[in-house]
Amino acid sequence: MPPRDKVPITAPSSRIRPYGDTPGQRKDTSFSGSAPTAQSGSGKSYHMAAPGKAAAFRLPPLPTIGEIIKLYRLKAQKQLSQNFLLDLRLTDKIVRHAGDLKNAHVCEVGPGPGGITRSILSAGVEQLLLIEKDARFIPGLQLLSEATPGKVRIVHGDILTYKMENAFPKHLKKNWEDEPPGIHIIGNLPFSVSTPLIIKWLENVSKKDGPFIYGRTQMTLTFQKEVAERLTANPGGKQRSRLSIMSQHLCTVENCFVIPGEAFVPKPEVDVAVVHFTPLVQPKIEQPFELVEKVVQSVFQFRRKYCFRGLETLFPESGRLKRTEQLMMTANVDPTLRPFQLSMSQFRNLCNTYRKMCDEDSSLFVYNYREELKEKKTRKLLKSTEETEEENEL
Repeated sequence: MPPRDKVPITAPSSRIRPYGDTPGQRKDTSFSGSAPTAQSGSGKSYHMAAPGKAAAFRLPPLPTIGEIIKLYRLKAQKQLSQNFLLDLRLTDKIVRHAGDLKNAHVCEVGPGPGGITRSILSAGVEQLLLIEKDARFIPGLQLLSEATPGKVRIVHGDILTYKMENAFPKHLKKNWEDEPPGIHIIGNLPFSVSTPLIIKWLENVSKKDGPFIYGRTQMTLTFQKEVAERLTANPGGKQRSRLSIMSQHLCTVENCFVIPGEAFVPKPEVDVAVVHFTPLVQPKIEQPFELVEKVVQSVFQFRRKYCFRGLETLFPESGRLKRTEQLMMTANVDPTLRPFQLSMSQFRNLCNTYRKMCDEDSSLFVYNYREELKEKKTRKLLKSTEETEEENEL
């Protein structure tokens, strides 16, 4: 039995009428066909028309997204931070900002009821891989699979664990120095997964693995407006953060446009922004992802204080002050600057200098400031307990 997160659903080679519900031609068509069935996590393919009978079988026009939601009684789950985007003019706009998708291979993350999915298919893609964690959406997505024979593959699984190294044909691979391959990742991401997912993919960019084993794969994703502002913030900006450095040192990051919250169902408390990522040929900080992340996290650990205070946490208590001064002097960074004031070149100098210090002292990189704090608190608690027991004995 294949694992749950790799159950492919391949459309039959049937010819059917084009589906409606496209921008400028929004059809409120009724749907009289019976809903296809799905066996979530069963290891079985979802029921579809048999290829041998395809020539004699024609589906009616597809229902609108709103009708799909009603037909399958779909309801956005707050605990999964789901929000449906029903306006196909907006989904078309998202897809346009992804670039030219003609004959491209696309992976859509969390398609839900299929609004963006329809716009992607309308763009003339060669293949579309849909990765959906919520089994409730599978039957509605299958309608789109049937409407575009041979183009759609659906995987019921979690994008955080799905192995994207094998998501696309090997012949699409390009050298890193070449133009980006004809591969795109698009998704209206749930707020709960957007930040950990982009950090995971940025690490993949750094290591040129995962979806970036094929080259500089482009991504077009939605984030809370505030998160998007962090991703694209410049030095000195109030939104400058760890995300700013980690994304911009590896990618060209563009904040494309903002979608008002009222465009979603249910309406989120915040607006949503569409962000486009193109991996850089040469990263701005040429050090391992883990090292850059450690330095950047340390700097922003005390965001409102001088950067000197955060950089101290890179070093053990013994010799901390001397090593921090050495780091900042060698990197030529003013210790009185706030973290959000540091430029990318200053972060590069800090990472390069810290790398040299780690090469000289192999125990330095594995040092963890929080673990040291935890151990100090534990020792203090044990000492206090022992003193109390001694007093009780007396």
